[in-house]
Amino acid sequence: MASSRGQARSRATGSARRTYAAGTRSAAARRGNGGHRGRFSAVRLILVAVLLVAGVKLVQVQWFDAAALSAAAERQRAQTIDIPAQRGSIVDRNGAKLAFSVEVRSLSVNLKTLHKNMDDFAAKNPGTKKTFDSETADAAKYIAAKVPNQLTEPQLLELLRKPASFTYLEHNVEPSVAADIVKHFAWISVETRALREYPGGSLASNIVGAANWRSDDVDVSKHNLHGLVGLEQLRDNDLAGTPGRMLVNTKNGSDNVVIPGTERDLQAAVPGSDLELTIDSDLQYEVQRQLSDYVEQSHAKGGQAVVLDAKTGEVYALANDKTFDPNDQSTWTNEDLANPAVTTPFEPGSVNKVVTATGAIDYGVATPESTIQVPGALQVADKTVHDAWTHGTQTFTTTGIFAKSSNIGTLLLAQKIGEERYSDLLKKFGLGQRTGVGLPGESAGVVPARSQWSATTFGNLPIGQGLSMTVLQMAGMYQAIANDGLRVEPRIVKAKVNPDGTVVPEPAPKSVQVVGPQTAKTVRDMMRAVAQNGKGLQKGTAPTAAVEGYQISGKTGTGQQVDPRTHAYSDHLYNITFAGILPADHPRFVVGIRLDAPDTTLPVGHSAAPLFHTIASYLTQRYQIPLSDGPSPEVPLIVQ
Repeated sequence: MASSRGQARSRATGSARRTYAAGTRSAAARRGNGGHRGRFSAVRLILVAVLLVAGVKLVQVQWFDAAALSAAAERQRAQTIDIPAQRGSIVDRNGAKLAFSVEVRSLSVNLKTLHKNMDDFAAKNPGTKKTFDSETADAAKYIAAKVPNQLTEPQLLELLRKPASFTYLEHNVEPSVAADIVKHFAWISVETRALREYPGGSLASNIVGAANWRSDDVDVSKHNLHGLVGLEQLRDNDLAGTPGRMLVNTKNGSDNVVIPGTERDLQAAVPGSDLELTIDSDLQYEVQRQLSDYVEQSHAKGGQAVVLDAKTGEVYALANDKTFDPNDQSTWTNEDLANPAVTTPFEPGSVNKVVTATGAIDYGVATPESTIQVPGALQVADKTVHDAWTHGTQTFTTTGIFAKSSNIGTLLLAQKIGEERYSDLLKKFGLGQRTGVGLPGESAGVVPARSQWSATTFGNLPIGQGLSMTVLQMAGMYQAIANDGLRVEPRIVKAKVNPDGTVVPEPAPKSVQVVGPQTAKTVRDMMRAVAQNGKGLQKGTAPTAAVEGYQISGKTGTGQQVDPRTHAYSDHLYNITFAGILPADHPRFVVGIRLDAPDTTLPVGHSAAPLFHTIASYLTQRYQIPLSDGPSPEVPLIVQ
């Protein structure tokens, strides 16, 4: 029974324990299930929120911010490149190119960046053989081989290793060569530039001048070819054009590796205009050559020569004995760069007597055949004037006064003309005024103002002293006589040719009727006697100027120079001049020549007539000038 009660208690107790444990487990289960569901709900809410935010961001990126982000990405890999404008060419009257441009490249290196990149590479690749020294050595060797006529391998290596943050390596590299170099060494940057080419070298260089690449302006878009001297400088605005700009995509934001096909113009470059000159490059070459040879033979300090069209005044040739090669700037000197044919006036001597000859005929003071008694000396104020040779009183014809170049006879005629009329003729002939030829640095020469003439002034001017002129002005005087008295201002630029091919002629030159056609013809005929090769006293001063088959009209000149030591007229320094018309009966060309202080003891030093003969002979052949109607008639110069 006891056992039965114990079992009963035991069951009762067990039953109670099980009842408690079950309730507890049930409550715990209830609590546990609720926790799992709560955590799951929270995670789900977080995920939904994240997806919602991501979706909103995706919509924002793809729709609202797409353009801005695309632009930002574009900016990171796009570069704006300035496009140099193609500089216009300079051509002669026949279209032969005297100056043109070619596209080239300049190679440069950001040394600071190169050092850093090579150091970073070495740090990430221990034991690498690719170092800054090895890379620059390879580059120097490769570039020197690709561009053999420029810097040497040691020179390039010195540039690559110099203590600086930036350096240029080479300029004027052909585009294909530059592309090959950059392909092997991507850290080398490339700039597009232009190189001015002068195929004739020193041919017409004093006229054309020179241009080179200029990068001294803070505005990068203005970095381009610009003129330094000559027409290249004076007409730079016409030749230069307007630069453009291009947007390109590049690899890694580097401007030296352009992704092909990504180029697009922001502003197209506008090429410059071409200049068409009046000169004939073949004639220019020949005149330069002949002049330089003659200056050397005569031991002159220098010389100039000009060839003008007798009717239009166009400059066919304008030469100085000293020139320069615009392709090689290292050889330039200030003296070589000058253009004394238009910039340097001189006292011309007897070539100026054409003014007196013209006045004497035009004002009816004399006729070619009329005679005048010429003494051996003439007193003008406090100055005694003599002729170049000693003589007593002689009877000269008017033609003879100029053919023999008598100073005294010229002054006697000038006195009959009078100072006022003579002064007016000087102005009409263009003396003391710039010709307006269209070249930089032109001098007007010097003619004393009428109000400043002293008692001796009129004893100097008619014989070519006390005034100065350039070779171009001197030739212009004779152009008026060749052109029936109408002086046409000379021109050296004929037209401007725009990029679209339209031709814009230069403004028409001004003209001045110096004298009437009949006076001009009479003077022209009188001056034929200068080349007359008569016997004894009937010989002119320049028979060596004659060209067989052609009538020649001209005038010699021997003008004293001022001795720089004594500041007085020298007895051994002279300007030797000649101005001539070819042919005299049907004028086609005018030639003016000046020799600066030649050795007058030499046969070629006391006259420029032989040089005129050589130039005139070439002109007759090149332009197939018809023969004259007949030889010049021999006329009396001194009546015995």
